[in-house]
Amino acid sequence: MTRVIHTGDTHLGYQQYHSPARREDFLDAFEQVIEDAIESDVDAVVHAGDLFHDRRPELPDLLGTIRVLRRLDDADIPFLAVVGNHESTRGGQWLDLFENLGLGERLGAEPRLVGETAFYGLDHVPKSRRDDLEYEFEPHDADYAALVTHGLFTPFAYADWETETVLERSNVDFDAVLLGDNHAPGIETVADTWVTYCGSTERTSAAEKEARGYNLVTFGASDGAADDADDADDANDANDADDANDANDADDANDANDADERGRAVDIRRRTLDTRPFVFVSVELAASEGSDRVHKKLREHDVEDAVVVVEILGEGEPVTPASIEESLAERGALIARVTDRREQDVDSSLDVSFADPDDAVKERVRDLGLSSAALDVDETIRASKTADSNVRDVVENRVSELLDEDTDAFEPAPDSDSSVDAADAEGDGNVADAEGDGDGAEDGGDGDNDADTPAEADASGPQSAAVSDSKSTDGTDEQSTDGQVTMEDF
Repeated sequence: MTRVIHTGDTHLGYQQYHSPARREDFLDAFEQVIEDAIESDVDAVVHAGDLFHDRRPELPDLLGTIRVLRRLDDADIPFLAVVGNHESTRGGQWLDLFENLGLGERLGAEPRLVGETAFYGLDHVPKSRRDDLEYEFEPHDADYAALVTHGLFTPFAYADWETETVLERSNVDFDAVLLGDNHAPGIETVADTWVTYCGSTERTSAAEKEARGYNLVTFGASDGAADDADDADDANDANDADDANDANDADDANDANDADERGRAVDIRRRTLDTRPFVFVSVELAASEGSDRVHKKLREHDVEDAVVVVEILGEGEPVTPASIEESLAERGALIARVTDRREQDVDSSLDVSFADPDDAVKERVRDLGLSSAALDVDETIRASKTADSNVRDVVENRVSELLDEDTDAFEPAPDSDSSVDAADAEGDGNVADAEGDGDGAEDGGDGDNDADTPAEADASGPQSAAVSDSKSTDGTDEQSTDGQVTMEDF
């Protein structure tokens, strides 16, 4: 039997709402996962990508991650991971750094045996590169096999990658596919194979209302092991911060429990984390109602240290969002964001949410169809961690890098509605929170599945599966030592 924690989309270093406290929250959530892994004595922690929110994490984020991973290493629990779209670079990956430090392992085409299970990895691959993937993996002699990868896969919402294609073209039969990128957890079966998203460990978008968590996956689960998992879930339920999420967890667990009936010895359980409270309040005003009604409704909620997201609907008198936010701050709210939907209804062309102003800007930028180079420069200029005095030098250096790396980076982005729809499916804040991480386009977050925006799509880094007939950036043919071209050559 092999028991692992399946987690992902931790987005370490994300300073949501420009709040240092929220930045710490993301590391705290990841640390909770590691603490649970040690306490439960699992065989491994499997991370499905986007460990970091940015491909250029800052030193405090790196040091915090190293500190947490050292605790896992001290407990002799391996950390196995793939590279997501947010953190990927053209050269070496941050995951390679942790591997060199002995704190993590990057999954790839060769099997990594953990107990009775062989784990394989496939880093995030831009949509434009996927047709060349051959899905060739080294054989194994373990009882079970699992593929860990990062992307928006069918049959989940906003998918742009066919799970059926991966399973049919792979030369290894997988018992489970452990996914990252979609921030909404879920479990499905495709061709008798379990396919599951673990969801994000912290809310990267105000649209992510459900409690955050991870999956506990058991390969070769006996009836006794299933009973143990039930006991663990019962204990975990008592700690759940969101009662509504318990029902969702139960549904997921029931789906996974059907494994025995379908002849697959894989058990998948959902566990929730105790994260920063988000308070969602929707106030519908009648014709004669205004700010007093909003304040009265908010007094029904405990907002201490919470992120409070207020939505105003209906008719009623004008309401000043700033005054509502100021009142919530005086009551101890960490962050307060008020959106008056009535104002948006006046002119549909202005139908954007300012729960996080950055998201409105990102949405407009995406609509411009800029080149990947332009998007990269835009990201650099607007990044909260780039000091104004350094912007000029940083942009100049980045443009020079792009000129050296990729001449195609200055080509305009293709006009594709589908690429925009899936762009932020990740949940980190998107055009439509397509990612599953969210509930919709109402209140974006960080811009997460900026996955297939040109700036990040071309920064995917080395991949685990082989790719044929590729060209290097200077136009010359490059072959790897085994005769196959890998995504590293892109």
